[in-house]
This record gives sequence, C-alpha cells and structure tokens, in this order.
Amino acid sequence: MHIPDGYLGPATCGFFYLAMLPIWTAASRIVKKTLTAKQVPMLAIGAAFSFVIMMLNIPIPAGTTGHAVGSVLVAILLGPWAACIAITVALVIQALLFGDGGITAIGANCFNMAFAMPFAGYYIYKIISYRASIDSGRRVLAAGIAGYIGINVAAFLTGVEFGLQPLLHHNVNGQALYCPYGLNVAVPVMAGEHLLILGWIEAIVTALVIKYLQKHSPELLTARA
Repeated sequence: MHIPDGYLGPATCGFFYLAMLPIWTAASRIVKKTLTAKQVPMLAIGAAFSFVIMMLNIPIPAGTTGHAVGSVLVAILLGPWAACIAITVALVIQALLFGDGGITAIGANCFNMAFAMPFAGYYIYKIISYRASIDSGRRVLAAGIAGYIGINVAAFLTGVEFGLQPLLHHNVNGQALYCPYGLNVAVPVMAGEHLLILGWIEAIVTALVIKYLQKHSPELLTARA
C-alpha cells in the first residue's frame, strides 16, 4: 500500500503533508499527556511490529504494494493517537532507509495508514466490543473485524489518491503526468486486493494477537478497555 515517488503530483503530496502536520502535532501532545511510562516500550514495540510486517510486500498493479500494517492492533492496545505516532515512525524509516514508499508521499502514506486506518479500526473495535469482558470472544471478533475494515479504508483512500492523478495532473494532450490509472482502475484494484486477500491477513493477525494477549498478558488490554 506504500505509494512510491512519482505517482502523486506535487500538489497532492503537499496537500497531505499539510493535512498531516496538525494531526502529528495533536498526536504528539495527546500521547505525551496520556501515555504512561510503562506504555512507552509498548509504543516502540508497536512501531517495530508494524515495520516488520509492512516489509513483507506483495506487488499490486497501479504501482504500489499490498501488506499487513498492524496499525489497528497498536490502536487497540495504546489508542489511535499513539498508533499514529508508531506507524508514522515505521513509515518514515521505511521511506528514508529502505525506499519502501516515497519520501514525497510520506504525508499521503501516513494519512492512509497512520491516521485513517487506526482511527477507523479503533472505533469499530470499541463499538463491537462495548462492555465485553477482557477475556470475551467478542473482543477477538471485534479486533478481526476492525483490522479488516481499517486496512480496507486505507486501501480505498490510496486508490482514490491514485485515481485522481490523471484528472489533476496531465499535459495539454490529456496524458497523465504521474499515476496513469484513473479511478475506474485504481480503486477496484486496490479495494479488490484488500477485500479478497490482504484484509483477511490483517484481520487474522490482529485477532490472533488479541487472543494471545487475553491468555498471557490481559493487563495490556485493560488500559484501553
């Protein structure tokens, strides 16, 4: 799902950097106030976990890749603002050191995977697991559904961002200057791959980790219960 350099126009890249600046600012302030000293190592572990699973990329047509993200899992454990910080760190390191995702597209990638995905997944999880006990199977189900929907929200947004490029950036002859695929191609490809395959991987990973923590470290789930 990482958007590489050269697929989004300068105006689009600039827009998402500007959009993420207040989000990063709010996230840093909220995390500083709400995250306890004992949870700080968990934030680092969450960023590392996301970094590792995002490096397992499957090529997808339209110039991007598909993979699990883990941001909904981090949001369930630490809250969506902490997840925003953790996933941003992972995405920036991947872009700068490994070329996985473009530097110009960091804002867009963070908007999709570090903002939209964890917030969507977190609130879906909270709604489904409302008043469920920590060891309830409903929490495992809620985590799986949240992971599935969260990653599909991010994939849909990525497809829309790709698909708008031929409309926003083209030469006098109508030829696309950046991503050449319109909405009719980019959105179905991105959505289809994640609805059919990658969303289920995200769901299984998220649900299994929550199930494991219920048995072995339930205290990690009580902070966000």
